[in-house]
Amino acid sequence: MNILRIMAIMLIIGGVLGLVYGSFSYTKETHETKLGPIDVSIKEKETLNVPVWAGAGAIAFGSLILLFGNKRD
Repeated sequence: MNILRIMAIMLIIGGVLGLVYGSFSYTKETHETKLGPIDVSIKEKETLNVPVWAGAGAIAFGSLILLFGNKRD
């Protein structure tokens, strides 16, 4: 399997996951302070929405690469 085929499959899988889940969350540590023996840290939960057009575009582009990527003239 060559690198182009692997990239196409990864695009298709990523597009399907983007359409199924629609968004993903992650935790970001923003501030950290030490006050003597006490450690204070603030963690914020961020959510990133994946647009439908991005998921569908990734599936379409990955499919095109998979179908036509190995054609040589």
